[in-house]
Amino acid sequence: MTLTVAHITPIMSLIAGVLILIMPRLLNFIVAIFLILNGLIGLGLLRWLHL
Repeated sequence: MTLTVAHITPIMSLIAGVLILIMPRLLNFIVAIFLILNGLIGLGLLRWLHL
């Protein structure tokens, strides 16, 4: 399976959801990181990943 930018957001969502279930105190931190990364990916600023 080849990973593309379209696969990164669902994978990030899954990881964030599991972390929030395990450690609810980190909710604000996890959501902030998710939103920042999602915005950077959406704007195409993480092209250096070459995925």
